[in-house]
Amino acid sequence: MRLVSRIVGLLLLLTLASSALPAKERSIGEARRVAQRVLERAIVIDTHADTPQMMLDENYDLADPASPYMISIPKMRAGHLGAEFFSIWVDVDWPKQDLIHRALDLIDVVDEQVVRHSGDMELARTADDIERIHRAGKLAALMGMEGGHIIEGDLRVLDIYYQLGVRYMTLTHTKNDEIGDSSGDRPHWNGLSDFGRRTVERMNRLGMMVDISHVSDKTFYDAVAVSKAPVIASHSSCRALCPAPRDMTDDMIRTLARNGGVMGINFYEGFLDSAFADALEAIEPRMDAEVKAARDQAAQAGKRLSYAEESRINQKYAAQLPALSFERIADHIDHAVQVGGVDHVGLGSDFDGVSGFVPRGMEDCSKLPGLVVELARRGYSERDLEKILGGNLLRVMRQVEQVSREMQR
Repeated sequence: MRLVSRIVGLLLLLTLASSALPAKERSIGEARRVAQRVLERAIVIDTHADTPQMMLDENYDLADPASPYMISIPKMRAGHLGAEFFSIWVDVDWPKQDLIHRALDLIDVVDEQVVRHSGDMELARTADDIERIHRAGKLAALMGMEGGHIIEGDLRVLDIYYQLGVRYMTLTHTKNDEIGDSSGDRPHWNGLSDFGRRTVERMNRLGMMVDISHVSDKTFYDAVAVSKAPVIASHSSCRALCPAPRDMTDDMIRTLARNGGVMGINFYEGFLDSAFADALEAIEPRMDAEVKAARDQAAQAGKRLSYAEESRINQKYAAQLPALSFERIADHIDHAVQVGGVDHVGLGSDFDGVSGFVPRGMEDCSKLPGLVVELARRGYSERDLEKILGGNLLRVMRQVEQVSREMQR
């Protein structure tokens, strides 16, 4: 029986691998024509952007035509970005008693932007909403909670976030929380805690996607085992190409595929290339010290250092680092497709959350068509491009919604 199981498993992997490989490469001219056709009908969905902190702390308006940030309505239009999951992120070091207040403030500013720009945007709560909003020629705004610490160990808070429109939650951020162990911390729970298991079950019942970006490897496997619905990695890349703990191993990618989930490839250069990550680590102390000094100077003048000003300091140091092209993002997409299959890969940019450290040619969301051209050049079919750009995420959302309905019967 074990031999039969191994043969079946091997055949499955071979099927995934053979179906994942793109066809023959195209000329750049043909690739552009393919990309144009795809972008005319595809719903491009990005599963992670940190722009709400700019909206809250700096009164940033998404319609700003001179926006210094990576996400804006004009840039979304130019990049054919049809739906954005705005991250409701609160730093793990934020005062614990204020975590929920900060999260609610971030949700409020997303809602305010949608109301202010109702001619361009609409809040989406379901996969059907995304498609309806896209047909109307508008941009779909969604929200994802980044870090289980933000529910403060209370599942009732999770329910409230869901009612307010949050449609996924990252189980941990950079430190362990009550739910489980983080990839950025030492093991404490050996994966999911008992409370973490109850949290995953509650998320399934609510219809909220379980996000395993940022979790430890053991927490990932536990979450997949517990969840009755497919899980997502909202913004993670491939560890085989860059050995960052935040990235996913090949076995994790295959496990995610068997689970029916989808991983959104992260655009952060430190998760895309090990040479860049090593060089950044070497200069980071000096860069962080300069940012801190600028913050202190601004505070003495009764002001705060803007995110754009902080990014400018970081970019001064970026000139000393290996220059990456946006084609490196396509390399990670290729790898994830070849390992897990084309049905399980998407886009999770991490725009406005990576201090400007994105590859050349992917400086903001207006540059997304260039990535589509590159993938088309590499031989991806139009159908497969539609899946990667958003179709896979829509499928997972529908499966999560179906599981919720079944659990509530």
